[in-house]
Amino acid sequence: MRIAAFLAGTVLLASPVFAAPSPEQVVEAALRAAPVWDGHNDVPEQLRDRRKDVIADFDFRDTTNTADPAKGDGAMQTDLARLRKGRVGAQFWSVFVSASLPEPQAVQATLEQIDVMKRLIARYPQDMVFCTTAAEVEKAMKSGRIASLLGMEGGHSIGGSLGVLRQMYALGARYMTLTHFKNNAWADSGTDAPAHNGLTDFGRDVVREMQRLGMLVDLSHVSEATMRDALEVAKAPVMFSHSGALAVSGHPRNVPDAVLDKLKANGGIVMVNFYPAYVSAALRDWSAARMGEQARQKALHPDRPDAVTAAMAQWDAERPKPVATLAEVADHVDHIVKRAGIDHVGVGGDFDGGSVGLQGMPDVSAYPALFTELARRGYSQADLQKIASGNIMRVLKAAEAYAAAHRADPPIEAPTTF
Repeated sequence: MRIAAFLAGTVLLASPVFAAPSPEQVVEAALRAAPVWDGHNDVPEQLRDRRKDVIADFDFRDTTNTADPAKGDGAMQTDLARLRKGRVGAQFWSVFVSASLPEPQAVQATLEQIDVMKRLIARYPQDMVFCTTAAEVEKAMKSGRIASLLGMEGGHSIGGSLGVLRQMYALGARYMTLTHFKNNAWADSGTDAPAHNGLTDFGRDVVREMQRLGMLVDLSHVSEATMRDALEVAKAPVMFSHSGALAVSGHPRNVPDAVLDKLKANGGIVMVNFYPAYVSAALRDWSAARMGEQARQKALHPDRPDAVTAAMAQWDAERPKPVATLAEVADHVDHIVKRAGIDHVGVGGDFDGGSVGLQGMPDVSAYPALFTELARRGYSQADLQKIASGNIMRVLKAAEAYAAAHRADPPIEAPTTF
């Protein structure tokens, strides 16, 4: 009897009933429990550039037919159908405006972008709901609607005014990226020549006031010195809404290891970006080499643009352009987890803002493919739930808790400039 019982148990243990779940099954369980909360999507920019914010006849249920070859526009990467397929439960919509605008115009344009995104959200009440708190996000996710939050991309959007910052918060903005591609009057960008060596005194006050309000401080796009200065000032967790790991790809838009160490101590998060030039070191090196060769050819043949064109065609034929891949995105996740820990990573796709051409991640429907790759690499269901939305939920709750504890603190004041 004992032998029979043992053999029976052996058969049961070997049975497929007890087989480990597949990566796809792990991902399905993870995203059912914790839908994706993405840190950065540029649909508002598309509405401005393509439609001048006129959306009466715009159908956000399906945008696959929005290509306009005459204008050089590809089809949009985001719509309700693909958000559903991508298991997106919450989205920070970027109310970006160009950093080249004079600041008064940037303030107006940001207000217009907040307005158009609120109008778009309101048109689809069965699918989307405007949210300003972590509790509202949780409620939206439970109801099956996509929690929709707003983030400003670039400190030029406040026009150098803490008063404007407070009013943007009152309108619903829940993060602000301190810079975009260019420096502003109080913070250095990662893609501009340093002007302040980080943050000015006013820039430090911007960080303090954001945290007093409960607005997340976003350090994507800023210089390493600005990252360090902001983390020195910050008393609540900060975020990188769409960045990668500098150790994986050396673009200055990515986060150095020393900053990842400080981020871990701060409790913040890096939401990994899908923009090919930031993801792939090979693509970045190829692009730099091509720019150098083009400059050389123009210097050799200033009078013969045809010769430059022919030389570059030959160069391209001999050196095929590398393609950034979903696996390389997973490499960024791996590095951040190894350096800072599983509690400090999320996803910030930058779809409809530049993340075009990434192999395996064509649009917002593809998040499950990335999570499946991570599951194949050994990430558990609990790990994936943190990456999907658990970590950013914790960060926003911590920012809210800090603001609640400092509700009695007076607003930081600064004199007006005109």
